[in-house]
Amino acid sequence: MFFRQEVIIMTTFDKILAGGIITIIRGLSPDCAEKTVEAIHAGGLHLAEITFDQTAPPKITADIIRTLSRQFEGKVLIGAGTVMTLEQLHAAYNAGAAYIISPNADSSVIRETKRLGLLSMPGAYTATEVARCYAEGADIVKVFPSDSAGPGYIKALRGPLHHIPLAAVGGVNLDNIRDFFDAGACCVGIGSNIVSKQAVQAGDFDRIRLLASAYAAKL
Repeated sequence: MFFRQEVIIMTTFDKILAGGIITIIRGLSPDCAEKTVEAIHAGGLHLAEITFDQTAPPKITADIIRTLSRQFEGKVLIGAGTVMTLEQLHAAYNAGAAYIISPNADSSVIRETKRLGLLSMPGAYTATEVARCYAEGADIVKVFPSDSAGPGYIKALRGPLHHIPLAAVGGVNLDNIRDFFDAGACCVGIGSNIVSKQAVQAGDFDRIRLLASAYAAKL
């Protein structure tokens, strides 16, 4: 059983590194979430993070994760985002999420994520926080918010912490995405710059496809 879990983790890790861009999908209805994932897949992106809402029952997000994980199996790797409680973690796990992303560093969530055999990507900012997350078992540490310091901060962290895979999340756009990768980020997370609120409200999912394609071209 332990060997099987390690294989799952490495496969997910490799897919995230290969995919490069995690599209963050937040607050959409099941139908809109499905159309959005279809659009980003058509645009050439293969990673989607479905985020939990801290004011809503975990089941709502878990149901979306379950549906998308089944529908896009082998096409788009679905993970859970804004996972801040063990209840949300277990809901995501039972729904079939392949990886767990958080804006914060909760030791109990990191350790339980690893126990369940899922990839762990907690959030941190300082070098101390990043190192602590990795020591707790994180596979990748999300540097959040990345826009407050920019690519240079990722590069600075990578100096002493080059053994820790870092994801840049927050403020990544078409103009700076290559700078973040060149600074040493192993992947990036992008929300509204791909999943445009205006496009979703207008039902213009082709616009989302075009945005996804533009970002995919930067890989």
